Amino acid sequence: MLKAGVLGAGHLGKIHLRLLNQSHKYELVGFYDADAENAKRVVEEFGYTYFDTIEALIDAVDVVDIVTPTLSHYDCAKQAIKKGKHIFIEKPITNTVEEAETIRTLVAEHGVKGQVGHVERFNPAFIGVKDKIVNPMFIECHRLAEFNPRGTDVPVVLDLMIHDIDIILSVVNSPVKHISASGVSVVSDTPDIANARIEFKNGCVANLTASRISLKNMRKTRFFQKDAYISVDFLEKKCEVVKMKDAPENPGDFDMILQNAEGIKKQIYFDNPKVENNNAILDELETFADAINNNTKPIVTLHDGTEALRVATMIINQF
Repeated sequence: MLKAGVLGAGHLGKIHLRLLNQSHKYELVGFYDADAENAKRVVEEFGYTYFDTIEALIDAVDVVDIVTPTLSHYDCAKQAIKKGKHIFIEKPITNTVEEAETIRTLVAEHGVKGQVGHVERFNPAFIGVKDKIVNPMFIECHRLAEFNPRGTDVPVVLDLMIHDIDIILSVVNSPVKHISASGVSVVSDTPDIANARIEFKNGCVANLTASRISLKNMRKTRFFQKDAYISVDFLEKKCEVVKMKDAPENPGDFDMILQNAEGIKKQIYFDNPKVENNNAILDELETFADAINNNTKPIVTLHDGTEALRVATMIINQF
């Protein structure tokens, strides 16, 4: 079991603490939180061990789980890496791309591993279809959330859209060619609703919309590729694959057949992959433990986290 400590005991930090505590792959050593009053409440309610300095916690563990506000990710990660500790770092990886690049360099120098908390990679609906997503040429994403003051310290691109940016970069095997975007601040000092169009060198186009001032929650992505349409509902944890193949000579009464202007007939059929229920946050933490123990590549690497932040920054710079 790897000894783990959590930096930050806010809303998400408490979830990480609970899951690390119940995991068979980690021994939860304790946590640090800059807010002493909050730390005291967490100790009283859950009984976790509190460390009164970041240094003391880092010294006591093998893995540092960084769930602090984004602005402090870089300093926390740097301290942990320089002491030879593995780091799990919540998304976005850091505040700037330069900070992310420095962290990647430090990890290589000190021979430790790092993973970024892009949790939608572990969403069972995405896991159910990711092997069927082959060379998508158009992608449409909608990530809409009801207003929550938590998270409004950063633009909606870093708060919400970055999830979809990471998913898209994980399935489109091509460099970004061009980005156009717009964003509007409605209730915050930073944009609350944003739209981005990402064009890739291979011709794929991704259209992303993110909002934190919607009346209902939605997290849907649709992938269009040759002879297939794939839909992923990250919120409802459902997925659907609609495929086309050459129509049979003698179609059955219930076969769905389409004929184009050239007279070519295609049969439509549905493939609903099995969605295995899981706890995505627990899975991302435990697969990181596996990567450390087996000396394999983490599922969401620091490179992945850096590239998602790079694209997010390019989008923000358009506003």
